[in-house]
Amino acid sequence: MSSEPATKPEFSKIRQALFPIYTEELKKFLPIAFIMLCILFNYTVLRNTKDALIGTAAGAGIEAIPYLKSIFVMSAAIAFVVLYTKLSNMFSAEKLFYILTSAFLIFFGVFALFLYPNVASLHPDLDSVHALQNEFPRIRFFFSVWGVWTYSLFYVMSELWGSVMISLLFWQFANEVVRSSEAKRFYPIFVLIGNIALILSGNAVQYFSSIRDSLPPEVDAWGVSLNYLMALIVIMGILSMVVYRWLNKNVLTDPKYYDAAGPKKEKKKKPKMGVLESFKYVFSNPYIGLIALLVLSYGMSINLIELVWKKQISLQFAGDPNAFNAFMGSFSEWTGYGTIAIIFLTKGVVSRFGWFAGAIITPIVLAISGALFFGLIFFGDVINPALFGLAWSATFMAVIVGMIQNILTKGSKYALFDPTKEMSYIPLDQELKTKGKAVVDVIGGRLGKAAGGWTILGLFTVFSATDAMEIAPYLGYFIGFVVVAWIFGVVALSRRYNALVKRREEMTA
Repeated sequence: MSSEPATKPEFSKIRQALFPIYTEELKKFLPIAFIMLCILFNYTVLRNTKDALIGTAAGAGIEAIPYLKSIFVMSAAIAFVVLYTKLSNMFSAEKLFYILTSAFLIFFGVFALFLYPNVASLHPDLDSVHALQNEFPRIRFFFSVWGVWTYSLFYVMSELWGSVMISLLFWQFANEVVRSSEAKRFYPIFVLIGNIALILSGNAVQYFSSIRDSLPPEVDAWGVSLNYLMALIVIMGILSMVVYRWLNKNVLTDPKYYDAAGPKKEKKKKPKMGVLESFKYVFSNPYIGLIALLVLSYGMSINLIELVWKKQISLQFAGDPNAFNAFMGSFSEWTGYGTIAIIFLTKGVVSRFGWFAGAIITPIVLAISGALFFGLIFFGDVINPALFGLAWSATFMAVIVGMIQNILTKGSKYALFDPTKEMSYIPLDQELKTKGKAVVDVIGGRLGKAAGGWTILGLFTVFSATDAMEIAPYLGYFIGFVVVAWIFGVVALSRRYNALVKRREEMTA
């Protein structure tokens, strides 16, 4: 039985709009929000750095990213879910958090201290890579991935950090300890505070990527930037574990904050499912399938748009990793500001208009902003920035328009798509919450990016293309089909979610 008070005083209009958290809830709310901030800080730094590493590496480039996402990241995600299913039967959720976080932090520390400084001896000769690319032009970018294999490994681990630490571990933890009555107030504010991490990490990336200006020419400025950025990753990761431990030890043992706290009741032991049984159980559930469709659709559409956008960025900054990373840091900072603005503008959408209204906004925003971006790409030859009184090149104009598109889409995702997606897990039983979420958020999230990658690889192969801009028109049309499927998925999931919530309320009444 919940120990939460049956009635609580109403907030003032200002408090309701800005911070609808009761004073006695701060002991629970603030640590969870801080953990999210630490994890998202690292996610943003890693997201920017991995793109700068691959996108500016000699012999690789932006076109290598689809190979990484569709083959290597996807394979790693599947392997992780198999491992996670086994580990979840062996360790508690708390121990799993420490084990997985520590594994990531060790890798990123090793990369900065040992792998990157020795890439000259670890990577194959660039002439050999080019020779293989010329001999096998249809799979040239596979050799790009191999030619910078330490960067590729960094890319894979950085991608997994987002799926494992944010989508799986953090939100699984939040869904377990936050009550349904708290979620409508807590989750939007979690996202708001989490976006402060985007602003902080964006500034950190810009600062440490600009450090080259104060270093002598003979010093590897990019290597120095990497050392500082990876040190920040390790520090923020350790802080998240410390606060997570404090929360479990001092807050979640109190029934006032957590319904499962207090004297343990004798419960029937549920047999642990093996890997195959777990997958069968999860994949046979249509509700989980609809959540997966939403995650898949977002992953595919945003990654197809980002490939074209990041190609424009790489052209603008001509292979300079620090300049590329500094720009991405600025993008992250403005994404944070934009998301906070969107949160306030859409405040109360879910509580006032329902789950469907919150979930449908992101695909609509992506469809409209994506159409404007691709319109600029398709008609770039006739759109002259000078007509708008801008002293910009056409490439830089595409970079800025793509940046605005990404900010609007990701802002609406963080403000509305993520909270509504997480709310959809709350009415489910514990087994589906744990293992269903692992499959959807790790494999489903990766599958969305991988499917986008497979689409790009297919187009590269069919048209023997070597440049992302050659296939951009086809990508625009394909995104339109994906968004339509996404919208149909939102409609179907909304009906099931509302029915489950109503049934659960009737059972607890």
